[in-house]
Amino acid sequence: MIVSVKHIKGMHFQGAGSSKVMTNIDASVTAGGTGRGTSPMELLLIAIAGCSGMDIVTILEKKQVKVQRFEITVEGDRASDHPRVFKDIEVVYKFWGESLSQDKVQRAVQLSMEKYCSVASMIDKVADLTYRIEINPTLG
Repeated sequence: MIVSVKHIKGMHFQGAGSSKVMTNIDASVTAGGTGRGTSPMELLLIAIAGCSGMDIVTILEKKQVKVQRFEITVEGDRASDHPRVFKDIEVVYKFWGESLSQDKVQRAVQLSMEKYCSVASMIDKVADLTYRIEINPTLG
């Protein structure tokens, strides 16, 4: 696997992998950037959600579980001293649908987080990575 990242201007970069889909990376305005991209640390949290989410969708499809809506929120707490690594990360899986099996959803999430998601597995070695599941939470 190889990616390429090109400097655009200031703190703004563009990166792409083999798909050639461009990802904008930038610092926030308050951190000296232009806000034209996602920060590297945000990308890390997004990667956890994307990796795990893909696993879960695949597992639930194989189990023939019909989900109407699926969202993932990831919140990371960083150290105050540099290099300001993530200390604690919580992943919240939200599922909506009629007659969703708590057991099947729980098992799909567990398999992703404990066996299949390589991003979560790497991050779990350096941060306290936890997760919780909400089935049919109030929309908001």
